[in-house]
Amino acid sequence: MIWNYFIIFAIISVILWVICAWAAWHSRRVMAFGSTGLGLAVFFAYILIMWITLERPPLRTMGETRLWYSFFLPLAGIIVFSRWQYKWILSFSTLLATVFVCVNVFKPEIHSKTLMPALQSPWFAPHVIVYMMAYALLGAAVVMSVYLLFFKKSADTDKEMEITDNLTYVGLSFMTLGMLMGALWAKEAWGHYWSWDPKETWAAITWLSYLVYVHYRQYRPRIIRPALWILIVAFILLQMCWWGINYLPSAQGVSVHTYNLS
Repeated sequence: MIWNYFIIFAIISVILWVICAWAAWHSRRVMAFGSTGLGLAVFFAYILIMWITLERPPLRTMGETRLWYSFFLPLAGIIVFSRWQYKWILSFSTLLATVFVCVNVFKPEIHSKTLMPALQSPWFAPHVIVYMMAYALLGAAVVMSVYLLFFKKSADTDKEMEITDNLTYVGLSFMTLGMLMGALWAKEAWGHYWSWDPKETWAAITWLSYLVYVHYRQYRPRIIRPALWILIVAFILLQMCWWGINYLPSAQGVSVHTYNLS
């Protein structure tokens, strides 16, 4: 029944994150850091209570992974803000986190305490959590690419491309770490590091697509439009890897990532 109290924690957290976004635009760094930290603490308190209540990490269902995405978006936002002073990033992270919170409010899920055998590995939780951090950063990067392609009027894009590159490089680093943890999880759960399962195959394609962006930026730094389109395509592939794979006929009854309780 802990899910019934989610809206209380969510409203408090979102209000604090909105204050944080406002403070960033008005150059009130202390308020921005303070309100973000409080919002993250309140939201993580709910995740922790849910973890204890379910007696397992809340990472099994899409609703539970949306919880982590809502948590990591503001966390990634404040980290990026502290490092590069991008004021808009906190507004973006707050908006997107609020969207995922609303999805969970209006589409609640029933959560079972039972955790499938494949998900009982100690590598499962860090694998998913690190991937959620990567999604948050790469989501911010694709927002920048859309802005530069369709809304930016000035030809001077050096600052925006620096932002896009930094977000992508850090996001790709987290994705790489997440894949390594996923391989260790797969070895413990199924006895092999890699099996070209549909989910694993799409993960490899996504990772390679971001590598294409990195290499293109190294060798064609002044030609930006193709790089931005590569980033958009890579993010679409990332969505296929995250949830789109569930709708592919090739994964039905074949993928080891289709978990069963048996």
